[in-house]
Amino acid sequence: MDSLFAKQFAAQWEESWNSHDINEIMNHYANNVIIISPIAGKLLGNPEVKGFEAVKSYFMKGLQAYPDLKFEVMDVLLGEESIVLYYINQNGIKAGEFMQIDGEGKVSRMYAHYSEYKPERKESLGK
Repeated sequence: MDSLFAKQFAAQWEESWNSHDINEIMNHYANNVIIISPIAGKLLGNPEVKGFEAVKSYFMKGLQAYPDLKFEVMDVLLGEESIVLYYINQNGIKAGEFMQIDGEGKVSRMYAHYSEYKPERKESLGK
């Protein structure tokens, strides 16, 4: 992992999400990807999403639920075989995503964190 890869990855990741092009977005994720996110918990009833197709389906639901979705990467933190993207979304909420990067430069595992995440009660989501 080096800073050039991390900066390029972050720029491409931001561009793909802001384009809302699901195929471009999914270019960043490995076939065996695991996503853990409170937003997944809100949209799917389970915070853990496993596998490429399941993650793609989740992301598509997210894009539908948040049609004005926009991310601005504020910083990229480097680790051993991992990065953290620190960004702000269209609502001004800060987020940090820890991403484990595999040997092919794809995200194999991701944990999402939000500064002001307030999950709705399950009853209000029709569950």
